[in-house]
Amino acid sequence: MLYRVIDSQELPALVEAFMEDYEVIAPVESGASYAFEKVTSFDEIKLDYPTTITSCKKYVLPPRETLFKFDALNNEVTDFTVKVTPRVIFGAHACDINALNSLDMVFEDSRYRDPYYEARRGATLIIGISCTPTESCFCHLMEADEARTGYDLFLQDIGDRYLVSIGSVTAANVLESACNPREATDEDRIAFRQATRKRQESFNEEIPDVQEIAMLMDAFHSDPFWDELGSRCLACTACSSVCPTCFCFDIADTLEPDGKTGRRERIWDACTSPQFAMVTGGHNFRDSNRNRVRHRMYHKLNGFLATHDRMLCTGCGRCVRACKAHISPIEVLKFFEEKGA
Repeated sequence: MLYRVIDSQELPALVEAFMEDYEVIAPVESGASYAFEKVTSFDEIKLDYPTTITSCKKYVLPPRETLFKFDALNNEVTDFTVKVTPRVIFGAHACDINALNSLDMVFEDSRYRDPYYEARRGATLIIGISCTPTESCFCHLMEADEARTGYDLFLQDIGDRYLVSIGSVTAANVLESACNPREATDEDRIAFRQATRKRQESFNEEIPDVQEIAMLMDAFHSDPFWDELGSRCLACTACSSVCPTCFCFDIADTLEPDGKTGRRERIWDACTSPQFAMVTGGHNFRDSNRNRVRHRMYHKLNGFLATHDRMLCTGCGRCVRACKAHISPIEVLKFFEEKGA
């Protein structure tokens, strides 16, 4: 990995350089919180944000997208061409970069490659930035507090300058043209270690560090705990709406008012929705909140790991804040701790 150092006052020039050829998406203030939105000036960007309401997932996997159009009267189908906008997502935290890496494993699987996702992902550069954990962050427990891959540049704040990890030639060229990157010195490396140590010490110690989470999900699969957790669930699907790694979707055919033409759409869905596992004939494979909540947690903390060797949950803490019933992976970790795991 190649590392360079730039001064903090060079960041506006870097963003402006990206704006010449890309649409820049970055964290901005949104009411009392923050959100990833298109920006036209560096002054709009808030790089010291805690966590955005939702992740940057929507820019590679839109909440609703057209897959193809059809003419029901003439029985004709027209392939839909994705309008790909070259983008830079500037200021993504490590947890969100790791979330995108997990989505890549799903939608860029060589057996079932998704051309819509690939088109957007391929036209997107990721510029990561270091952060300070909030009380609900537990990315370090999911091994997602560091981004080792999946970015084009990663900026580590080390005071009045940034240690820049370079992940792609394209981004390196922009960095070189906009800034005056220099070799890291021993002083820079010491500052990096101090910043890393400070960040590690900032995590909420009340969130239990539980080992072998995936195994424990199997061991307590039938525990009454899931009845209690499920009884709280409102089936509002807020958790999946804010989650950076949820990728379940529904397919719907939408007719135009003339009833003759329409389009097939992919729409975000959620496994906590009561209708999610219902099939023709009215049978529901997960007909209770207990089963739906347990299934979601199982996929996040066990199922995806078994297939892709990494947790699907990145510990960003968004679901912790979004769920009004206090249901989250943290509750599962506390349960395991109470069981003496």
